[in-house]
This record gives sequence, C-alpha cells and structure tokens, in this order.
Amino acid sequence: MPQAPLWEKELRMFKAIQAAMLILALAGAGGAAPQSPNTQAKATGMEQDVAGLKQAMLGNWESIAPEIRPSAAKNPDGSLKPFYLKRSFRYQPSDRFELEIVNSADPYGAVPLARIRIGGHMQWRGAHPIAPGAQKVDFIADETYEVTPLAQGFADVLNKVASAGYAPWVVNATQSIFGKTFAPFGLAEATNFMEYDLVYLRGDLLFWGARNIDGRGFDTEQNRPTNLQIPLVRK
Repeated sequence: MPQAPLWEKELRMFKAIQAAMLILALAGAGGAAPQSPNTQAKATGMEQDVAGLKQAMLGNWESIAPEIRPSAAKNPDGSLKPFYLKRSFRYQPSDRFELEIVNSADPYGAVPLARIRIGGHMQWRGAHPIAPGAQKVDFIADETYEVTPLAQGFADVLNKVASAGYAPWVVNATQSIFGKTFAPFGLAEATNFMEYDLVYLRGDLLFWGARNIDGRGFDTEQNRPTNLQIPLVRK
C-alpha cells in the first residue's frame, strides 16, 4: 500500500497539535453575592491558603519525561491519535506565567516537530474537589504566543495552511501569532485564548488537570478537568 506524502503525515501531526494545545483566553469574573460573617471568615481562610499556594509555586517547573495526551485526531479504526510533548513552566509574581511546549512525533521526544511558547496570567476560581488544596485556575494567554517549526515537514505544512500575514515558515525560526488570525490553532485576530484547568501542589510536584480521554479541550467550564495529570517537577 503506497505511503502518504510526508506533508500529509505532518498535517495529521499538526491537527493533533491543534487539538491538544494548552492555549488560553480571558474569562470574565462575575459579581460576588453578599456573604454572611461566617462565609466571610471561610473566604478569608481560603484566600490565605491560595496565597500560600501561590508563594510555594513560584519558580520553574518541567516535565519529568516526555508525556502523552489523547488528541481529537483519530486513527482509521476510530481510536484517538497520541500527542507527545514536554512542558516547561514558570510561575512568577502577580499571577504571571510562561509555558513552553515541545511537541514530538515519537514517544521518546527524539523527533521534535514544533515549539510553542505562551505567556500570560492565571485567574483563580476557587477550590477544586479532586484533592484538598487543589484549585480551579484559568490560564489566559494575554501576553505572548509564539510558534517555532522544528521539522521541515511541519514548516511545509504551515506554509500551506498559515501563510497569510506571516513570513515564510522556516525551521528554527520563531514567529509571533499573538493577536493574529492563525487558523490551525483556531486563533482569531485580537482574541486571547484560555483553558479552564486546575492546579494541585504536593511537595515538589505540580499537577495540572488530566486531559479528557475523548480529546475534548478545556474550552468551557463544563470541560474543566476532573482528575490530575502527570506532574511537573521543580527545576
């Protein structure tokens, strides 16, 4: 059976990246309802807990090893295609964060395809029931969003599907897609993206939410994760 051209294989990889990205958009906060003194006391205690969590999270975190995620792209038999990546995360004061994701074509990270860097802010939405101390968090990419092709086939795909408004895509050449239309990732001009996620800190292990097993993104409150992902380790 003849094999598909390289660019078609990379396009399938690209669709997996599109479906599995941890990319973010601004969520509005609603007004607070009147609270009784007892409720206010509980809220103060939770605020102190969150303040301690934020302080403990400051610094750099990274994947222990290459990780696997389900993507929305499917194999011919209907099973979900895997998505391989490594993460590097930095949490800074004032709820600022930086995240780098390197996607690879293989489970060992030996064939990198793309590097994605995003930066922005985290919004804290209250306790998450998965574990004591876990918190619902929205990641908002409101500062930076960059893409770097790391394989020629991936650059070729970008030149076919994301050429308008960009210089030619070249291996190891970074381009900003922040605030621009970028159809492969579903980005519209002047629109930030957000993920409804969670964080849980246990010692030097930082957990986010496990991806939904059917490949759904964290694009709504209803799709916020309900379990813990493989942790990041303090760098």
